[in-house]
Amino acid sequence: MSTLLHIASSPRGDESESLRLARTFTETYADSHPGDEIVTWNLWDGTLPEFGPAAASAKMTVLAGREPEGESAAAWDAVQATVRRFLAADRLLFSVPMWNAGVPYILKQFIDVVSQPGAIWGLDPQTGYQPLLAGTGRKAAVIYVSGVWGPQLGPEFGNNFQGTFFDDWLRWTGIDDIGEVCYHPTLTGDAAQAMQTAMADARAAAKIF
Repeated sequence: MSTLLHIASSPRGDESESLRLARTFTETYADSHPGDEIVTWNLWDGTLPEFGPAAASAKMTVLAGREPEGESAAAWDAVQATVRRFLAADRLLFSVPMWNAGVPYILKQFIDVVSQPGAIWGLDPQTGYQPLLAGTGRKAAVIYVSGVWGPQLGPEFGNNFQGTFFDDWLRWTGIDDIGEVCYHPTLTGDAAQAMQTAMADARAAAKIF
């Protein structure tokens, strides 16, 4: 049995197109994989810890081969609990709206919290980063949504650092089995038709995920 973890980064609830597409994906997945567990993690629900001075100090202490103490130890415990929550799933669905050409800051916070040495990455002085999730069988599906930018438009409508950044992070961890569902209707496109196409893509992707 697999566990599908939906990591949601939009705060807009029922008004969110990325969450609407994610619901279509998870509903189809449930029908196609009746024995699997589906869990949703809303990154705005207050359970994601900060990665501030105490956590940063703890990380550097660990990298130096020592144990964090005091406030740093407590911050590191919260970070490690978050890493375990992330790694408990072998199927990962991310719903990602475009914010200012990139991803929502809460998703960047999630990345900074879980991207820890010994869990997500290793580092060799000669060969560089080691992607520790490679070969673990994990798969990812990403729902990318934007309202203004579209792949057919010029830079006067913005640039896409959303998909390039997030895809690079996934591959850096070692997850290279990645599917995408995209909804980029633009300001002058047919939003209803674009949504229908994205919904169909979400259903098709979920059936084989």
